[in-house]
Amino acid sequence: MGRVLFQFSEIVRIVGGSPYYLPLTEQGGITSVISDSRQASRGCLFVPLKGERTDGHYYIQEVFSKGGKASFVALEFWNQSRDSLQSYAVKYRGAYVIVPSPLEALHKLAEGYLRKKKVHRIGVTGSNGKTTTKEILGTILSQSSSTFMNRGNLNSEIGLPLSVFEVQDDHRWAVFEMGMNHPGEIQALAQIVKPEIGILTNIGTAHIGNLGSQEAIAAEKKQLLLSLPSGGVGFIHEDEAFAPFLKEGVKARIQTFGERTTPGYGGAKNLGLKGWEMYLEGRRIRFPLIGRFNLRNALAAIAVCKELGVGISEIQMGLESVKPLFGRSQIIEGPITILLDCYNANPNSMQEALNFFHEIEWSGRRVGVFGSMKELGSYEGEAHRTLGEWILQKKLDGVFLYGEAMETVYQMLQSSAHRVPVFLEQRIEVLATKLKEFLKEGDLVLIKGSRSLELERVVSYIVPHPTEGDHA
Repeated sequence: MGRVLFQFSEIVRIVGGSPYYLPLTEQGGITSVISDSRQASRGCLFVPLKGERTDGHYYIQEVFSKGGKASFVALEFWNQSRDSLQSYAVKYRGAYVIVPSPLEALHKLAEGYLRKKKVHRIGVTGSNGKTTTKEILGTILSQSSSTFMNRGNLNSEIGLPLSVFEVQDDHRWAVFEMGMNHPGEIQALAQIVKPEIGILTNIGTAHIGNLGSQEAIAAEKKQLLLSLPSGGVGFIHEDEAFAPFLKEGVKARIQTFGERTTPGYGGAKNLGLKGWEMYLEGRRIRFPLIGRFNLRNALAAIAVCKELGVGISEIQMGLESVKPLFGRSQIIEGPITILLDCYNANPNSMQEALNFFHEIEWSGRRVGVFGSMKELGSYEGEAHRTLGEWILQKKLDGVFLYGEAMETVYQMLQSSAHRVPVFLEQRIEVLATKLKEFLKEGDLVLIKGSRSLELERVVSYIVPHPTEGDHA
């Protein structure tokens, strides 16, 4: 059954709303909170959410049939379907909390759950690097104390509150990544977490299509800093162009991180595909993640740890044991070496990936596989034209393009005097087959594109049976 998170009456007290339940419902308590009916198990609370394609309310019966104990129900849906919902409750001994909005009820419940915990809470946001920074920071903190991190990319207005229920009494630290793709999201997540420390990795152009401008992105990300208490600390990069705006009106103390301002940092040597040799307080530390962008993420985590009084030995052990995450600067070594960086793509991350790809020492050919950048709105054309210019500057030995927005890049490369071999395809199988035919032993391949394109599918054509052991 697992540990009990709540009794039913406690949920009603925290979120408000109207309870509908039968005798015996209260026995045993709620053991998990889910929003996906496929995850239903005995004792769970279901949060039915309305998406673009379906409405979670239609899966309440399925959840109850698998042992689910209770479900939120939107008042509007309850008024439409009361008879069938009541029949499910009778048949499966289920219970409901009828609320104006199941999502808002989930937020209130997560906030109430965290309020009961004595854990120290840290929030991480930014246009690039937030997941990796969270992982580096969490790995260091866990060397000496029990530490929670929200898993994978459970960083949205749905994912983050669901992850909160995994925080346990013995956790000393909780590190929450906070994502954002529409206005108001960071403020809502900060209201749940109530962080004491906030890290803003950078202000870039991710999701600019949804917010309209970089200034709007900065205003949204600033909500994390504004949520910090007067005794809290916010961290921003030393060269952050929006620093004056980000500091304005914030109660918390603002610290910077970076190569000049992270305490104890004495420089680093770039080891290319092997990561970095970093010098910290006179110690030589081997940091395995590649690229200057990941060095910057490490410097953010170090700055926070120094503020929290974490010892240099724990910092070293944490930095040296960090593992690359799926699709984020992941190296697959073999006759053909692959740099798989397909978790996201925006102009900032594309430029950083291309710079690293260009600067690395490599005796063989360099081949780029690039997918369209999404969520850029009216900036899409300009962003892809700029990408085309960057690719031309790097003088790659072959370029493979995927997605409709890449038509602009294709035309630029085709008409260039450099005459680099360039291919544009709209079917991943065709692209991957042509790539396989083009590649030869000793090539280095960068695969970079937005998450929704699933560019990792190309890998199986190049490496027939990739395993976890292939990843550096």
